[in-house]
Amino acid sequence: MGESPASAPAWPEGRRAADDLLRALGERGLTLAVAESLTAGMVSSALGGVPGASTVLVGAVVSYATRIKAELLGVDAARLACAGPVDAVIAQQMARGAARLLGADAGLATTGVAGPGPADGHPAGTVHIAAFGPWGTVGRRLGLTGGRDEIRAATALAVLRLAARAVREGL
Repeated sequence: MGESPASAPAWPEGRRAADDLLRALGERGLTLAVAESLTAGMVSSALGGVPGASTVLVGAVVSYATRIKAELLGVDAARLACAGPVDAVIAQQMARGAARLLGADAGLATTGVAGPGPADGHPAGTVHIAAFGPWGTVGRRLGLTGGRDEIRAATALAVLRLAARAVREGL
């Protein structure tokens, strides 16, 4: 079984994006929490790989099961029942919920379908990411292609970049 791009030593984009985000947050004295579904720890692993990450990163929740999104992160259970976990509002609620749960100033979230096949009525590559903080909440829908590992790595990279941009530009 091969390594995924995000865990392989040759994933420089992820390391740079994680470093950029942590630097931007650190310069503003902000802390970060992460809620991950399809990335299952890849985002927090990329962040934790940066020396000094503990001054900004307070923790992470892998909420693979839909019920964990509601029970732990405070995502609206009615919305989950209606829209399912692959949803822009769910991603935004996950980001806010991670920050609240872990006592951080900012939160990131990933939710979607990594594949190989469809799930919850969505094709593989349907992803929602969100970043929450003093700037408000920003999110993006991604339509990714490739295999499971590529979709997960692209999602992790995208949420790190989205958050860094939000911090720097105060979106």
